[in-house]
Amino acid sequence: MIFMFITAGVLAEICSALPLSGSIYVWTAESAGPKYARFFGFIVAWWSCTAWMTFSAGNCLTAANYIVSEIMVYGVNYPGGAGNDSIQWRALVWAVSEGCLIVSVAINYLPPRLYSAIFKFSIGLYMLDFFLCLIWLPIGVSKTYGFRTAKEVFTTTYNGTGAPPAWNWILCFLYTSGTMIGFDASGHIAEETKNASVVAGRGILSSAIATGVLGFITNILFLFCTPDLDTLFALDAPQPFVQLYALALGKGGSIFMTIIAALGLILNTSVSIVAASRLIFAVARDGVLPLSSWIGQVDAQRQPRNAVTVMFVFGAALLCTILPSQVAFTSLTSAGGIPTTAAYGLIALLRLTLTPNDFKSSHFFLGRWRKPFYVATVLFNGLIFATQISPFYFPVNAETFNFACVIFGAVTIFGILSWYFIPEDRWLRREQVLRALQVADEAPLEAGSSGVNATAENVRHRRDSITK
Repeated sequence: MIFMFITAGVLAEICSALPLSGSIYVWTAESAGPKYARFFGFIVAWWSCTAWMTFSAGNCLTAANYIVSEIMVYGVNYPGGAGNDSIQWRALVWAVSEGCLIVSVAINYLPPRLYSAIFKFSIGLYMLDFFLCLIWLPIGVSKTYGFRTAKEVFTTTYNGTGAPPAWNWILCFLYTSGTMIGFDASGHIAEETKNASVVAGRGILSSAIATGVLGFITNILFLFCTPDLDTLFALDAPQPFVQLYALALGKGGSIFMTIIAALGLILNTSVSIVAASRLIFAVARDGVLPLSSWIGQVDAQRQPRNAVTVMFVFGAALLCTILPSQVAFTSLTSAGGIPTTAAYGLIALLRLTLTPNDFKSSHFFLGRWRKPFYVATVLFNGLIFATQISPFYFPVNAETFNFACVIFGAVTIFGILSWYFIPEDRWLRREQVLRALQVADEAPLEAGSSGVNATAENVRHRRDSITK
């Protein structure tokens, strides 16, 4: 929590100075300064597109796992067996995942006013899930298998990875690092946000803090509410929590919690598509992607519908890899969080070494704390990055090898090739970078302005300095 809050502070500082769609790759480019802006901008553009586009598909699989896990709860004899080694089972998981993706994308085609209501409903649903876990689950546990003791919760360990004890402990960061990233999403929709230089940066901070605090409370609660380790690791459903709900709350309670969780994940995917589509739109608007002229269009309501369609096509195609091999899909989606972690650390490193005294117009300027914050962000995200690309199980063989490092390396190479072959006059010309750095150090944005409709001259310069 502490180091991710610091990371959020670093991102909020630069988001406030440059509240633009595309956010994270624009922030990286400007953090690198005029000399290296295009190089790092291209790389992080590829990183962030990979991360956000794979996240949506992975989230749909997570929702599907909740749904199909009820088959284990009710002991249904599924044809071919309920396991990833069965093509019939993989076909079921694929079909449910694709259905979740279709619903998530369809929500994004709704009018903005209606979508706003759905977004508020989703927040209410998340809080309902949180409070049910906080109240109903402990009551159920107290009436069934009972709580674990404080000694069991805080002193016992389980090594299911085969790693040395020290690295097995480090691998625990995988659990939280996948949750406490993505809070840069509010920056992706900054151009559609009123008073973006304040609101978007505040959104980065508040989402990180809310996730950390509420997640910590939930984590401690779950540690007390899980059964003994032998029972816990004997649960064989794709989403073992469905079986845990059944043990504590009964089959009916398990179904109710599964419905809330699956619906919440679908809505969460819809929200992620909002952020990711704005990122894809911004990259296309800048002329980097194939079919950029079509992807970079907006409709009459100024919504990037074509970018949403691209998200659907990519996600649907990615989910098809479940059919030949669940391992193939897991390898692809496991690389989703790694580029984001790398981008967080890279932005801080560039700010520390190349532009430590810029972006003073930010409403969240870190002042004398900026360099310690940059150092902490670099070191901590470096540790998380190393954990995410390391082997998850030992000994390492073809079945346990973590292909995320290979995928990350390939994406980085694509970014470098794009930087080399795409002419400078098509994206991030030197004068654009210089202008963006200049306006980022000018007076802060006026309250009530937005990145799309603002009349303030500095807002227009701030946007136009990056895009054509």
